[in-house]
Amino acid sequence: MNLSANKCKLPELHIGNKTARIPIIQGGMGVGVSLSSLAGAVAKEGGVGIISTAQIGYDDDAFEYDQAGCNLAAIKKHIRKAKEIAGGNGLVGVNIMVALKHYKEHVKAAVAAGADVIISGAGLPIDLPALVDKACQTKIAPIVSSKRAAQLILKMWSHKYDRTADFIVIEGPKAGGHLGFSNEQLNNTASLDFDNEITNIIECKKEYEDKYSKKIPVIVAGGIFDKQDIIHAINLGADGVQIASRFVATKECDASPAYKQAYINARQEDVQIIQSPVGMPGRALRNAFIKRLDNSRIPISKCYNCLEKCNPAKVPYCITKALINAVKGDVDNGLIFCGANVGRINEITTVHSLMKELTE
Repeated sequence: MNLSANKCKLPELHIGNKTARIPIIQGGMGVGVSLSSLAGAVAKEGGVGIISTAQIGYDDDAFEYDQAGCNLAAIKKHIRKAKEIAGGNGLVGVNIMVALKHYKEHVKAAVAAGADVIISGAGLPIDLPALVDKACQTKIAPIVSSKRAAQLILKMWSHKYDRTADFIVIEGPKAGGHLGFSNEQLNNTASLDFDNEITNIIECKKEYEDKYSKKIPVIVAGGIFDKQDIIHAINLGADGVQIASRFVATKECDASPAYKQAYINARQEDVQIIQSPVGMPGRALRNAFIKRLDNSRIPISKCYNCLEKCNPAKVPYCITKALINAVKGDVDNGLIFCGANVGRINEITTVHSLMKELTE
């Protein structure tokens, strides 16, 4: 399919036996930025709404002493609420980071709650198929940023589980949050021919489409801002796109008004590549919190048991505390992840208006 400005009706997104009328996946954003309100609204418009499970139970009264229990209960609660909002439209799924301490439990809770899709990144989700039965209605997708990563995951899933991905999310260097690139690459994105990487990944998955007699849709993420970007991705051979940052500046986004306003106020020069305690570089707004990290680490008084590999005595700050502060509105003491195009976001809109802008 080759779309142009004159022929620009977007195709439906088919993931196995599931269909989204609009080929837009709203990216999962934690902690608490994309929960049931946002995901449900996106699905209601015919897209794919994604809930981030990272410390999803942060606003529960018991969270301070039972993070694991609150998170598992919140996964089920928010999937149910999002589906109620969607009213039978679109799809509702979750983003689960491989780096989470309770990754397996989150996957199983999402499946039990009836998530339509599970998207997994921030590490290689090699064992994801072991947690989601083939006969299950929940579809699974890895996030990759290179042909090498895609080949490794597809090969391992096939070898270990005689199975392949239901779809693939290709996340480029302009995405927000945790990124699968080196600092050198991220500080010089202009030198990366990522369009070529996308076409190479699309080519390498064909072997597994043939082997398993199924279509493996490809979703392009990172720096997708407007309809022209969507058309460009589809013309490269993608089946849809994933967009995150633009959904922050919507009334339905689950973050605080102060968090959303930080996006509105952001300029291009306010965006910075940071080193996350997850062990990966990330893209965030350079606010008062990030500036304090220039001079010293921020002492950690409590561990929230979020990451599998985290030593509170050595990491520069507690990522859970920083993200919770931000999403609740204490933006000067919080971490605000963002995409490369955040400086182009100038107003708060609604999910309905944004989806209409992106598709009509």
